[in-house]
Amino acid sequence: MNILQAIFLGMVQGLTEFLPVSSSGHLVLFQSLFELKESHLFFDVMVHFGTLLAVLIFFRRDISNIASDLPTLFKKEKRDSQHLRLLLWIVLGSIPTGLMGVFLGDWFESLFSKPKTVGAMLLITGLILFLTRWAKKEEKNIDKMTWLDAILIGIAQGIAITPGISRSGATISTGLLLGLNRELSGKFSFLLSIPAILGATLLEALKIGRAAEVWPALLGMATAFIVGLFSLTFLMKVIRMGKIGNFSYYCFGLGLLMILLI
Repeated sequence: MNILQAIFLGMVQGLTEFLPVSSSGHLVLFQSLFELKESHLFFDVMVHFGTLLAVLIFFRRDISNIASDLPTLFKKEKRDSQHLRLLLWIVLGSIPTGLMGVFLGDWFESLFSKPKTVGAMLLITGLILFLTRWAKKEEKNIDKMTWLDAILIGIAQGIAITPGISRSGATISTGLLLGLNRELSGKFSFLLSIPAILGATLLEALKIGRAAEVWPALLGMATAFIVGLFSLTFLMKVIRMGKIGNFSYYCFGLGLLMILLI
């Protein structure tokens, strides 16, 4: 892998990991178009780590607030903390994601070799995003969010292991359709992604035998981090404006392209 390829793939990862257009769907697209059969596992691990860093930096205040309230769990006089409640829902939502990854991960990965199936999944992603136009107007905040909301969003994240189903699109849309307010839907989606991305990255890292092509991987990681930070900032603004459904048109177009032409 050369430097230009590393920068390009880092940009693609940084954009598509956060924008609700499916990073895995784009990976399958480029593999099919350019006949990229060689595995670059170390590079994949590093660019995913780059996007994980972008989430940690963007939501550093929320993470810091959770960490500062964590010691109160061990005190006799516990106070009602929104930050700890958010942490509880993140832990709860991570359970179905983890179980689906462990038991269905191999089946999901087998779909990477089927571009037309991935195209169909992109159409489903588009439909999910389009449905947010009729999302409930309950505007639930973290105090009104329930354990069932967390579980359902976690299931949506688990389903998004399927290539072509956008993780951010599925989780944010599910939150909106459950009546969560826009800010919470976006925030919970990306905070919930931290254990998911970290877990997947560690599992991939364990498969690495020898770290070849270190410099392209580091460059790809840095590119994914910078581009990811900008795309995450942009998407949160789109969510607050209630315009996330507009990404459905892109998913419809790309899905049809993959079904008809690949």
